[in-house]
Amino acid sequence: MDPNKRKPDIIKAEIVAESRLFKVESLHLKFSNGEERVYERMRGGNRGAVMVVPMLDADTLLLVREYAAGTHSYELGFPKGLIDPGEDAFEAGNRELMEEAGFGANTLIPLKQVSLAPGYFASKMDILLALDLFPEWRVGDEPEPLEVIPWPLSRLDELLERDDFTESRSISALLLTQKWLSRQEK
Repeated sequence: MDPNKRKPDIIKAEIVAESRLFKVESLHLKFSNGEERVYERMRGGNRGAVMVVPMLDADTLLLVREYAAGTHSYELGFPKGLIDPGEDAFEAGNRELMEEAGFGANTLIPLKQVSLAPGYFASKMDILLALDLFPEWRVGDEPEPLEVIPWPLSRLDELLERDDFTESRSISALLLTQKWLSRQEK
C-alpha cells in the first residue's frame, strides 16, 4: 500500500439519524482523483470497547452466554463492553470481567485492537487476554445473570463449530489467544 496515499477530503458531515445508542452520519467526500461520493457511517462515541479472553487456568477459557438482540438469540462469547469515561482498556476489561464472569485478573495482555466493518462503523475494540484470575463479582448493566461456561482448550475446534459461537470478534479473540499461547510454548 502506498504510504503517501491521501485520504479523501470531507466536504460535509452531518448527522442524518440518531437513537439512544447510535448516530448515523452522512459524509460528502472528495477523492484525490476528483471523484465525489456520499457515504454513511455509524459514528462512534470515541470511547472504544474491550473484549476479554479469561483463562481460568492453563487449560481452560471462560465464556459467557448472553442474549444478543441483533439476532434474537443467546450467544456464547467473551466478556465485553464499552470503555467508560475515565477508564483505559485495561480498567474497562477488568471491570467487564468482574461484572460478566465474576472474576478479576492480575494480568491483562493486549492481543490486538480490531474494528468491525470499518466501512460503516467508526469503532475500535481492544482484545485482552486475562490471566491469574481471582474471584470478584461486581454488579453490571446486564438485565439477567449471564451463564459462565468453562471451556477446555482441548475442545476449541468444537467451540468453533457451534451454532451459538458466531460473533466475529469472539472468533478473532479466540484465534489471537491460540496464537499467543502457541508462542508461549516455544
